[in-house]
Amino acid sequence: MAGETRRAVAAQPDWLRRVPTDKRLPADAVVVHTGCGTSFHAAQTGGFAVQALEAVLRPPRADVMVCVSHEGGTELTIEAERMFGGDVWLVTGNPDSELAQQVDEVIVCTPEIERSWCHTASYTSAVAAIAALHGDDISELPAAVEQALEQTVEPFEEARVLVVGAGRDWPTAQEAALKLREGAWVDASAYQTEQILHGHLAAVDESVRAYVLQGEGRASVRADDAVTALETLGCRVDLIPTVHPVVDVVYFHLLTLAVAETRGIDPDPIRRTAGSPWAEAGGEPYPG
Repeated sequence: MAGETRRAVAAQPDWLRRVPTDKRLPADAVVVHTGCGTSFHAAQTGGFAVQALEAVLRPPRADVMVCVSHEGGTELTIEAERMFGGDVWLVTGNPDSELAQQVDEVIVCTPEIERSWCHTASYTSAVAAIAALHGDDISELPAAVEQALEQTVEPFEEARVLVVGAGRDWPTAQEAALKLREGAWVDASAYQTEQILHGHLAAVDESVRAYVLQGEGRASVRADDAVTALETLGCRVDLIPTVHPVVDVVYFHLLTLAVAETRGIDPDPIRRTAGSPWAEAGGEPYPG
């Protein structure tokens, strides 16, 4: 169980060491990032980002679009590329895809296509590649992820989960909730820190498990306020320290594996085994 997901989680330091760092986006360009699902969460770490369908409905005004698509075959991301009027760069694991043939620059950020559909290593590699495109030094990330992989993460029993974050941590909150939904079939939802404090608390009680990403500056202050509010409602809460999106999400990779193991779930196919309604709903079955 969880063979491919567990392998990918463990492989992250090695994959991160292979992320290319030799290309930079034009310094004076307005850059927009796009993708779908996990790839959209990665895209958001670059700054200005729009979901691929929104980019099709209303092409953004920018000089360069950075598309994120691990396999390079995401329908809406391909459509967004076609609708965009400027240069397009692709962050991917597949240099031979349809999308890769259409764009101006291709950044291959992984050494292989991730076999699990509960993507982990391909996500962190894409985030690191985007950071490098923007001129960030990513040399310390592999070691930081190695250290993060050594932490002990305990599973939870609650039926509902909230992951809360703001600013730099908002993409991580979204990706964390998606991993728990995909890999452990948990009713997990992501909320921006300020939003959870305005109305959404009405649906929170002791049956909810919460994880609040600490953030920095003003976001950190409001994270403390969110923890206090959630605890007042009887919700079990962990305040998760944050240092970088690549490193912070590893906690939730481990949490997904721990919960899936406790519940006897294989996260690899994200429930899309052949013949299942989830495969029919998702459009295709997991090939493993």
